[in-house]
Amino acid sequence: MDVTTAPEPLPSDPDELRALLLAERLRHAAELTAARSSAEEEIARLRQIIRELQRHRFGRRAERLDPDQLALALEDLEQTLAAKEAEPTGTAAAKPAPSEPRRRVNRGNLPADLPREEILIDVADKTCPCCGGTLHPIGEDVSQRLDLVPARFRVLVTRRPKYACRQCEEGVVQAAAPARIVDAGIPTEALIAHVLVSKYADHLPLYRQAQIYARQGVDLDRSTLADWVGRAAWYLRPLHERLLASLKASGKLFADETTAPVLDPGRGSTKTGQLWAYARDDRPWNGPEPPAVAYVYAPDRKAERPVAHLQGFTGVLQVDGYAGYRKLAEGGAVRLAFCWAHVRRGFYDLQTGGSAPIASEALRRIAQLYAVEAEIRGIYPARTALKASRFAVLSGVFWRSTSYERTYDGIGIEG
Repeated sequence: MDVTTAPEPLPSDPDELRALLLAERLRHAAELTAARSSAEEEIARLRQIIRELQRHRFGRRAERLDPDQLALALEDLEQTLAAKEAEPTGTAAAKPAPSEPRRRVNRGNLPADLPREEILIDVADKTCPCCGGTLHPIGEDVSQRLDLVPARFRVLVTRRPKYACRQCEEGVVQAAAPARIVDAGIPTEALIAHVLVSKYADHLPLYRQAQIYARQGVDLDRSTLADWVGRAAWYLRPLHERLLASLKASGKLFADETTAPVLDPGRGSTKTGQLWAYARDDRPWNGPEPPAVAYVYAPDRKAERPVAHLQGFTGVLQVDGYAGYRKLAEGGAVRLAFCWAHVRRGFYDLQTGGSAPIASEALRRIAQLYAVEAEIRGIYPARTALKASRFAVLSGVFWRSTSYERTYDGIGIEG
């Protein structure tokens, strides 16, 4: 049903009409001023984001913006745009004007395995408003929205009845108490697992977790949470050792390391430690082994660290240009496989800096290697033989055509 509203009659008195016109002009000027101010703020915000993007793309490495910080700026912009779109325009009774096409937003897909709870919104009266007959269904509109049930605490009460014999009165029978990670403590295994995931996977410090729990009326001191984490780490140690042993039984691994700030008690500051990652992922070529990764902490970056971590490993180790991995290959049990992306990066920098025919030819031949990899990806086990034969020819031509020194950061590179 189309609803229209008749316009209010204009006053006939010239003075009243003039006053009404002036008031409308003032209101319109105020709206323009507010819109201009908002637009200038948006322009300044967008310019700042463009400058940060340019610094991230073209600036020196020390000046480049961290991807997470860039994501925060983009999130702020998207939130502002969404708030602008949500603002009501006009009155509810006014006929809506044709709006401009809305910007495309990736709202994500709803997984099919999520539980569905249906809500039926039906008409109250199924009698025809025209003739009084009974209405019959001819279709329906179905929409889906993503909902969240907030996590909440609960208390598990465990009862263990005691039994005794009325005749002999000498023994008491009772089921044994289940083992706990924290002796005589209050946390269940699920709660401790939640604390661990929040701390290490979601990067939520323990003091922030304590603040979140306090909002639900549960006061847990940070030191208490730290005690839970330490005890859980002790119980998880055999699992970590088994995971690392399973990885070392593979024929090919990937290794990398990164710095990690570590508290230095007594000095009131932090020191730099190293976190080593050893991973296996055969999914791109449908390999038989499941993906896995194990992390090992070390206080420094000495070459002895990966040697100790990978003791007993035999096979191919994919690494970057760090010279410390060379010690692993000295015994002959480990072959080092270097990353073509690292080699390509040097040629790319040469090409972008000016005319560099050798660098351009190198990039073209590396692209041929990538094309071979894309062609045989997912073919197992024939992939290994195909890659070995075709890569050997192309890489040999690559080294001869570029006359490239077969060293990378002090380590020989095998074609």
